[in-house]
Amino acid sequence: MDIGDEHVPELQSLRQKVEYMLEKTFPGQKVSGRTFAELVKERGGSLSHSYFSNILAGKVTQPSEEILKALGLGFGVDWRFFKEESEVVGDVVAGLRFLAKRRTGEISGVAGRGVDDDGLPAELLEFALSLLADTKAEQPPDPAAEDGIRGS
Repeated sequence: MDIGDEHVPELQSLRQKVEYMLEKTFPGQKVSGRTFAELVKERGGSLSHSYFSNILAGKVTQPSEEILKALGLGFGVDWRFFKEESEVVGDVVAGLRFLAKRRTGEISGVAGRGVDDDGLPAELLEFALSLLADTKAEQPPDPAAEDGIRGS
């Protein structure tokens, strides 16, 4: 799957989705099952660390809706992302990309008028990301970088 300028791996299985969310939500961190279960508990859900470990091991493929909701709480995303045939995968991935670019300073802020409690729609996030990619592509090359290339 390609979203904007980033290739996103196919996220079909529950394990793939959870691994992707771990990578994007906790970049560079090793999150244990216990840590994640505690996070879910703090946010009002319930998920055992062993069950979470079984999801990561691929032993759990069709959990209950309550488990999916617990995963959503833990990662701070719509629980339907984890459903087998999810319609929100693209929305969640676009939102994560947007947040990552905000963290790195590529996007400094967004003001939305008339935005409801659900936040910005995925289409608007994708549009903002595409504008950012277009702006980067249109920027003139850095002369200092060119001199460095010529001097090699």
